[in-house]
Amino acid sequence: MRFGTFVPQGWKGDLEGVPTDQQWDRILAYARVIEGAGYDSIWVYDHFHTFPVVKHESTFEAWTLMAALAAVTARARLGQMCTCALYRPPSMLAKIASNVDVISGGRLDVGIGAGWSQGEFEAYGYPFPSAGRRLDQLEEAVQVLLAMWTEEEAVFKGEHYTVDGAINLPGPLQKPHPPLWIAGGGEKRTLRIVAKYGDFANFVDSIESFRHKSAVLADHCEAVGRSYEEIGRTSHLMSVIGRDDADLRTKLDIAARRRSTTPEEFRAEEFGVTVSEAVDTMGQFVDEGCTDMILYFYDMGEGDSLELFASEVIPQLR
Repeated sequence: MRFGTFVPQGWKGDLEGVPTDQQWDRILAYARVIEGAGYDSIWVYDHFHTFPVVKHESTFEAWTLMAALAAVTARARLGQMCTCALYRPPSMLAKIASNVDVISGGRLDVGIGAGWSQGEFEAYGYPFPSAGRRLDQLEEAVQVLLAMWTEEEAVFKGEHYTVDGAINLPGPLQKPHPPLWIAGGGEKRTLRIVAKYGDFANFVDSIESFRHKSAVLADHCEAVGRSYEEIGRTSHLMSVIGRDDADLRTKLDIAARRRSTTPEEFRAEEFGVTVSEAVDTMGQFVDEGCTDMILYFYDMGEGDSLELFASEVIPQLR
C-alpha cells in the first residue's frame, strides 16, 4: 500500500491565524515534511472557500498549488482529491494537467469527480444541475481528458462538451497519460464510469463499505469488459492519530474545533484512532486490496498526527 497526505491549503481551517504573506511558506514547509517523512504522494482539495463553516479565510486554488508544488518538490507524486469536473472546461483542464505533469517530471495523478458542494457552486456562479446531469458531464469530461492526452488533434462530440482538432502540447510526460482517479462511491453511475475509464477508484468509507464497493466495481468491470485487476482501489480518510488514549483526546479536541463538531462525534464519524488501532485498520485495508491510502490530518499545525503516522504506522504496513 502507498500512502499520501495533504498540505494545508485553508479549506479545513488549517491556515487560520497565519498571515497571508506566510501562508505559502507554511504550505511549502509541509510539502517538504511530507516528502521527508516518506509519504508517497502529496494532495490538495479542489474547493474555493472554507468548510464546514464558510469564513473569510484563505483557501488556495487546487491547480495553482499543483503547478507550484510541481516546481518545488522532487519525489512525491501530486494529486487532487478531487478536481470538480464542472469547475473548468475539460479541454482546459487537460492542458493544465499536461503542463503540471511536465513541470513535475511526470509525477501527476489527476483526480476528478462530479462535485457536490451546492453552496460553493452557487457562490461562485456555477450552475448546480441535478446529480444525473453532473454525472453525465463527468463521464464526458473524462473522455475529453483522455482524448486530449492521447490524440495528436483531439476530437470528441458530446451533449455537454465538444473538441474538434484540439492540440495539446506540451503533452504529458507519463504514457499513455497521467493516472486518472475517479472519486465517489455511487454504485449505479460513478463506479460504472470508473470501470470504463478510470485507472483508480477512490472511496471515502469504512472497511466494510470499501469491501462492498469493491464488489460493485468488479461487477461493473465484468459488464463493460474491463479487467477488474487493472483498477487501483483507494481510500481517503479524515484522521487524527494518537500515541495513546491521552494523546488522542488532545488531538480529537483540535479536530472537533476545526470540524465544528464534538470530539465524540468526530471519532464516531471519522478515523480518530491510536497508533495500534491505525495499524490494525490499515492492515484490513491492505488485506482487501487497497492500493493507496490518502489521509487528511485534522490537527495539522497544532498536533503531530502526520509525522506520527509516518514514523509509527507506515513502517509496520510496508
